[in-house]
Amino acid sequence: MILRNVTDEDLPIFFEHQRDPEALRMAAFPSRERDAFMTHWRTKVLRPENVTRTIVMGRVVVGYIGSWEQDAKRLVGYWIGREHWGKGIATRALSGFLVLEPARPLHAWVALHNLASIRVLEKCGFQTMINENPHHPGGVAEVLMRLGST
Repeated sequence: MILRNVTDEDLPIFFEHQRDPEALRMAAFPSRERDAFMTHWRTKVLRPENVTRTIVMGRVVVGYIGSWEQDAKRLVGYWIGREHWGKGIATRALSGFLVLEPARPLHAWVALHNLASIRVLEKCGFQTMINENPHHPGGVAEVLMRLGST
């Protein structure tokens, strides 16, 4: 597995990943139309203060992982294309990413029904905090997980 800088060629792959209905259900995250997706990535995700990497297995782009500042917390998030689920990729990618991202504490919001993602975070040392946002504005219950002390 390689975690490398994101290139323009990666964005159409990420766009297709975020259109998958099952992935959207698991992530409890809305899909964006192509122009909105590209604008979001170029103006928000790929900012210099963020750490964002493409996840590559062999020569195949399988997803991305990144961290950013939001609401006075350093957050981490990842997205793996559904065709690559169940192979331990998210756990390996997050473990490798934690070496690149030294900020602690590091947080992750996860939909309570996304047990696989909760397990990935737990394997990498994240602990569940009190449900600070048990009912996200979108109507999905979420839990905040944290790695490191406050």
